[in-house]
Amino acid sequence: MKPAQSSFTFLMGFFLYSLFEIATRGYTHWTMALTGGLVLTLLYHLNRKLSLGPLRSSLLGALMITAIEFPVGLFDNILMGWHVWDYSDVPLNIMGQVCPLYSGIWFLLCLPAYYLCRKIRAAFTSPLSSAH
Repeated sequence: MKPAQSSFTFLMGFFLYSLFEIATRGYTHWTMALTGGLVLTLLYHLNRKLSLGPLRSSLLGALMITAIEFPVGLFDNILMGWHVWDYSDVPLNIMGQVCPLYSGIWFLLCLPAYYLCRKIRAAFTSPLSSAH
């Protein structure tokens, strides 16, 4: 895998997740941009290695995002006190950092991410991308 692929994928996740948060909440936080970049890069690598279909990829992605969201939330919200998000009022939450509702939202967001990862992979494996 070329470093440019990982860098491009990270930046896509960084900017797209930031835009998603701004569109839905009206703001974002720099740690969410970094987390979005990390998540899309991990999804890209998982889909590349495991050749998953969209539903399995989305399920694995939702579980992975929830697993990443918990320590990021502990750091951002509890340790640093930045109050980036709080799911305390959402049923079945764990310490206000993760909950089944948002895991479901992550599943839905992973569906278009699956196809985005396929497009990125195709762009980097096309004959034009290997030309010097």
